[in-house]
Amino acid sequence: MNPVITEPERTTPVIAETDVLVIGGGAAGIAAAVAASRAGARAMLVERYGSLGGLATNGLIILLLTLDDGRGKQVIAGLCQEMVDRLAARNACLFPPRDEWGLGDPALVEKYQRLGLVWGSAPHVVRYSVAYDPEEFKCEADQIVAEAGVDLRFHRWAVGVVKDGPRITHVIFESKAGREAIACSAVIDCTGDADIAVLAGEPVENELVHPWLWFRTANVDMDAAEGSRLRPGYYRTIWPGGYLHPWGAAERISRQVDATNPDDLTFAEVECRRLVRAEVDRLRGKAPGFEQAYLSGFAASLGITESRRLVGRHVLSREEMDQPRSDAVAVTGHWTKYGSTYHIPWDSLLASGTSNLACAGRCISVDHRTHHATKEIPACFATGEAAGLGAAMALQAGLPLAGVPVESLRARLTAAGALLG
Repeated sequence: MNPVITEPERTTPVIAETDVLVIGGGAAGIAAAVAASRAGARAMLVERYGSLGGLATNGLIILLLTLDDGRGKQVIAGLCQEMVDRLAARNACLFPPRDEWGLGDPALVEKYQRLGLVWGSAPHVVRYSVAYDPEEFKCEADQIVAEAGVDLRFHRWAVGVVKDGPRITHVIFESKAGREAIACSAVIDCTGDADIAVLAGEPVENELVHPWLWFRTANVDMDAAEGSRLRPGYYRTIWPGGYLHPWGAAERISRQVDATNPDDLTFAEVECRRLVRAEVDRLRGKAPGFEQAYLSGFAASLGITESRRLVGRHVLSREEMDQPRSDAVAVTGHWTKYGSTYHIPWDSLLASGTSNLACAGRCISVDHRTHHATKEIPACFATGEAAGLGAAMALQAGLPLAGVPVESLRARLTAAGALLG
């Protein structure tokens, strides 16, 4: 047992007050804050780093997999589609045109496989997936949040909550400014690791994972690389001369890690960088076109897509796949399966013991197999949008989150562009 110290009692300044406090600025957090603010709530978005997007930017997971069901039907729109439209207006993304979705033409499938837009097991079809530039995504995220009137606070890490019975009244943050508290009426946990749920005493499940560290290469002879049929796990980016490498350590690193353990993360960061550099050396020696290539950038954060998940009011299971629900507030396809959909109920976003806490993004209440679909960036946009709008509706009606009329929430989500089947 480790020794302990006793700290003196201290007071913590309350630096702000807001209606909906969203913690974590990835895809789910962006959508939750924007949706809450557009619905008339005062929304604040707090992010531990200095840019928005999370794994969608700093993790270099710069593929939206997918906005369709694998049969040519779009199932995610709303704020995710708005972000795609904004990136398209900047010529900062690539995706198949609508009339190609669901086609099994081998030439088309191969074309989009080389962009990283088709995954899973054959027989393949063209998916509505999107490749994009992460720096443009960061800028558009800044803009969409600012235009919605969200109070954005970077460089703060949530370390505690204050509760009054079943409600969170304050969230405590640490930063270079010291220890500060923010008063709030509702909280949306978009941390990815269910950090706020844990601080609030909610039950969670935790998974050990093999870490990934996506990276990019530059100065590649693209004619030679594109002419190769070896397909050694790299994908064209939207700009010429470089490739994206969704590199994972499952068969290379010595053990799985707990992504909520800082010592495990330290091990994974150092070991993955060592192994990625060795992979670049291998590509230079063996992959056509990579003879003069160089490593143009690691992802700024490990590609951890599973850690803690809320055990909420409803745990959406694999057995519920393809089952439409009248209480669904988001629908997602599956990036590796064709024709599979999950209809995510409002209760899968809600904590069971904290009346004003919702989760969105990859830490929502689902089982391990369902998580493989709901963790993806488009699904995180969808659950974030639902959580933000639902929280605003609850506060305006003076209700706990579980008291929100789901039919009204679904109607407002649909009016805002969401696709709920």
